[in-house]
Amino acid sequence: MIDLERQDDVFVLTMNAGENRWTTNFVRAFDARLDEVLASDGPAALVTTSADAKFFSNGLDVDWRKAEGDSEGGDKSVFGVEFMALMARMITFPIPTVAAVNGHAFGAGFMLALCHDMRVMRADRGFICANEIQIGLRIPDEEFALFRHKMSGSAFFDTVQLARRWTGPEAEAAGFVRATAPQDQLLDLAIKHAGQLAPFGANRALFEESKERIFGEAPSINRASGAAHLLRNFKGHA
Repeated sequence: MIDLERQDDVFVLTMNAGENRWTTNFVRAFDARLDEVLASDGPAALVTTSADAKFFSNGLDVDWRKAEGDSEGGDKSVFGVEFMALMARMITFPIPTVAAVNGHAFGAGFMLALCHDMRVMRADRGFICANEIQIGLRIPDEEFALFRHKMSGSAFFDTVQLARRWTGPEAEAAGFVRATAPQDQLLDLAIKHAGQLAPFGANRALFEESKERIFGEAPSINRASGAAHLLRNFKGHA
């Protein structure tokens, strides 16, 4: 479901469950791999990508969520809390993180990408989109807070209110994707960026604290109205 390998100072986490739709079991498998990363010491960075050339992550597994009873996806009753806690963990992760968005990233998949410190995206195909309003779902306040934290005001509005589907070049121009590359060069580009950032991962306490302070006191991501706080303290349904 989730593979992890290390290339020098860079951990590469690869989601390999097809469209990588989110269930409780997928959340827990992802979280367990993060534990493995943090069991290391010294310089380190993390790259997250997908084994599927078409999908980075196609969001929530809606069929699993709507089905009666629990299934192989795990306990539905804890999904919202555990997923949001995972996103809070990612946005404050104590080593640098780079999302290599090699295909479509919708809904929860887009959230995952935004919770990384940096995003690189496939240049020729693939969209990132928060499509909840388009399919009749309410976007949680926690997701709003995350998008506000990571995007300009105009990009935020287009994303959450108009369900805009961003291509790689469009997202790069809007400022929330760092760079784009062809599919066959994307992972190498992400690993290159991660390798350059890995020395920051040697002092993990400082790197994590800095993430919670970089935007000042009022919008700090770990204060009451901040993205990390809201994600970590989610009590609704998703």
